[in-house]
Amino acid sequence: MTDRIVLANMVFHGRHGVGPAERSNPQPFEIDVEMHLDTRPAGLTDDLSKTVDYRDIFEICRSIVEGPSRQLIETLAESIATAVLDRSAAAGATEVVVRVRKPHAPLPGRFDHASVEITRRRER
Repeated sequence: MTDRIVLANMVFHGRHGVGPAERSNPQPFEIDVEMHLDTRPAGLTDDLSKTVDYRDIFEICRSIVEGPSRQLIETLAESIATAVLDRSAAAGATEVVVRVRKPHAPLPGRFDHASVEITRRRER
């Protein structure tokens, strides 16, 4: 399947990291979500109930990033992927790709961001 719904570069502030400073001061986290599903039923009928409502996906990402602190961005990505697959099951989403970028990771030099990308498929 080649159809995808993409939410790119969502930015939320959270308190995630290993060090105490990262967990006490909110910092930006950039999130991308790609959902793989057949969009044809929605495209042919113009019916939102036949696809994924990306407002719901945005809220899932926001609530996870702005929610309880986690040490690892891997944990953020896994939590987002699980919730998105659960929420998009009715629309037939079979796979999700989640990218979490941390532009202000505490590293001793210049860099764009630290990131993790995961791909999760629906269990059959």
